[in-house]
Amino acid sequence: MEQFLSRHQKPIVGVLSGFDRMIFRGTLRSISYVNGMDIFLSAHKILLKNFGAFVQKQSARLKQHAEGYARRHGRPYLYVASASASKEQIARGIMQRDNITKGLICVLACVEPCQSYAIRKDQTSKKLKLIPTLRKCLHFYFYLVDHEFGFMHIRLQSWFPCSLQVYINGREWLARKMDKAGIAYERHENAFVQVADFLRAQELADAAVTRNWHKLLDRFGQRFNPLLQELNLRGYYWTLRQGEYATDIIFKDPGQLRPLYQMVIRHAIEHFSCEDVLRFLGRKTNSRFNGEVKSEIRKRPEGTRIKYWVEENSIKMYDKQGCVLRIETTINNPRRFKVYRETHRHGQKTKAWIPMRKSVADIYRRVEVSRQANIKYLEALSVIGDQQPSHQLLDSVARPVFQNHHRYRALRPITPEETLLFQSVLRGEFLLHGFRSADLRKQHFQPPSTPEEKRRQMGRASRLIGMLRAHGLVKKIPKTRRYRITQKGHFVMSTSLYFRKSEIAFLQQASSI
Repeated sequence: MEQFLSRHQKPIVGVLSGFDRMIFRGTLRSISYVNGMDIFLSAHKILLKNFGAFVQKQSARLKQHAEGYARRHGRPYLYVASASASKEQIARGIMQRDNITKGLICVLACVEPCQSYAIRKDQTSKKLKLIPTLRKCLHFYFYLVDHEFGFMHIRLQSWFPCSLQVYINGREWLARKMDKAGIAYERHENAFVQVADFLRAQELADAAVTRNWHKLLDRFGQRFNPLLQELNLRGYYWTLRQGEYATDIIFKDPGQLRPLYQMVIRHAIEHFSCEDVLRFLGRKTNSRFNGEVKSEIRKRPEGTRIKYWVEENSIKMYDKQGCVLRIETTINNPRRFKVYRETHRHGQKTKAWIPMRKSVADIYRRVEVSRQANIKYLEALSVIGDQQPSHQLLDSVARPVFQNHHRYRALRPITPEETLLFQSVLRGEFLLHGFRSADLRKQHFQPPSTPEEKRRQMGRASRLIGMLRAHGLVKKIPKTRRYRITQKGHFVMSTSLYFRKSEIAFLQQASSI
């Protein structure tokens, strides 16, 4: 990222990284699975035949609490007939109409799908049994202007297991923290276009890592779900269901970002092509599927967006307010990443790299992964606007190298064979996780028809990776079988591809004259 910033330092006024949208989910783990719910019903002496009546009574209690909460605060309680209606738009309209600057805005009720339970008769045993099922029930939306987080909402499911969801806007939170710290800023919608002290603002944004989320979210749970105490339920287990971590590069004015962003978009399309998500050109064909797919480059009123998915997680880039270049990583499934923490192995406590949890306890690691993903993406873009002559970059790999008493041949950066290799390695989906030898084989070779051919491809891929490592273009991620592109690798391979495509375009144009 430093290379990108130094290359375009004149038009850039600052950088700010932090959470954009945060959606926390509270789960009552003691009753969120069938056996746990059975134990709960047994403890309260509720027969399965009376399950419906019991849950209906508790649902009515939650509705009574929601209506009473709105009445005590002198705010409206409204039923929204359509689940597709924008509850946020309704709440913001009420906030503007009544000039609400703090406290409860309104309580909205809406019937929406949920994960719950039902009673069915077992055909084998001829007895009733509890099963998990999808159904619809009433949900309550508590919209408020919080003294710390500003505009936010809490969503409570009225039917068991009474899950709770807390929505927080990270930029709204940061704005209030800067207000309290006396830092002047200019904000348009959900982006800061000017900040008086970027260094201090970044320190405030980083407070999300050390924030005691458990304590804060437990207070929300106690306030909006009276059944926790009335039924002696254990507290919620809190997870970060979705966390959008954004890095904003703020430019002085739109006139300076616009031409650069056009080059950035073009470079991303040409060199970070993601077959499954980003830029499906033509048709995707394999043994199971043969059909059209759509591009994921979208033009919106606020700017042009380009997005990649790697399984459930994504990274995207777009321009906001004409002067903010935003790189944003969204982690929906953190188990794709590792966290170094204490665990039990062979009956003993030890520390090891294990899958990251959704729990708020691993927010610090989620921030590390997201920030590094944003930095890697910007590093890949830093080749744009490079003033260094191309031949100096390419000459650095055009000589043989020796490593561990082994000679690796010189690279030929603009040959068709070498550029195909670079194109395979520079794929957009490898920015988040890196790539394996198997990934390189899949992208660089045709599917093997025999076991012998597969073994030859495995050996060939290993030698290619070894050559790239010897020249410093990729490096191995410790304790994994994955490899990541180095800063030098981004410069050399992107320059090679850019140079070759420019050369091809020139030759095509010359031949047509």
